[in-house]
Amino acid sequence: MSGTISCSGMLRVRSNKTILGNSGATIAGCGLNINGDRNVIIRNLNFRDWNDDAINVQESATNIWIDHNSFSNGYDGAVDVKRGSDFVTVSWNRVFSHDKTMLLGHSDDNASQDVGHLRVSYHHNWFDGSNQRNPRVRFGNPVHVYNNYYRANGGYGVASTKNAGVLVEGNYFENVDDPYHRGEGDSGPGSLVARNNHFVNSPTGQTGGSVAGIPYSYQLDTASNVKSIVTAGAGAGRITV
Repeated sequence: MSGTISCSGMLRVRSNKTILGNSGATIAGCGLNINGDRNVIIRNLNFRDWNDDAINVQESATNIWIDHNSFSNGYDGAVDVKRGSDFVTVSWNRVFSHDKTMLLGHSDDNASQDVGHLRVSYHHNWFDGSNQRNPRVRFGNPVHVYNNYYRANGGYGVASTKNAGVLVEGNYFENVDDPYHRGEGDSGPGSLVARNNHFVNSPTGQTGGSVAGIPYSYQLDTASNVKSIVTAGAGAGRITV
């Protein structure tokens, strides 16, 4: 994709598709809907001013990779994953000038569809002043939040609710009053395990419970190096296509 697509609402993305942006490629005013589909990659796009969600992954969508995108000034979620979707990776994205960032599990009443699913990895994302839901999690276990850079998030970083299991690992929190906690709004607490995080002018967060084992091997960056690594590499325009 090249240039700017201006639109409204949500555009459907079908299975076995890759949407790859050339330098400066932008989707303005609308978002992408992955609805029950599988094997979808979305990379190197700028999303701004969307009027619903920027990327919505729902209805048992599986094997989804959302990588090296930038999100700003939208209405609702930047990347929301819900309704039984599974095996999603959200990596190397930047979110700025935005409130509700990444919701995982849309409703407290959707356990029958969501339990055993909503297994998502969030890594090397730059939550650049994004206010809340970085992410906010229901039911998913394990959910792996690692090597992300959190800067001046006014609401909170990570929330684990509704019996979710979230591992918060190797992240860098700077000027974040509430890096992570259990429970949010009317949603009861989930489990949250935190380890090897780095804090600058930020307290440690609330932990408790246990999380299922991470089902893949991975190389964890040293948390104190995450700020420089992520700010150098996250967001659209940082990869060659």
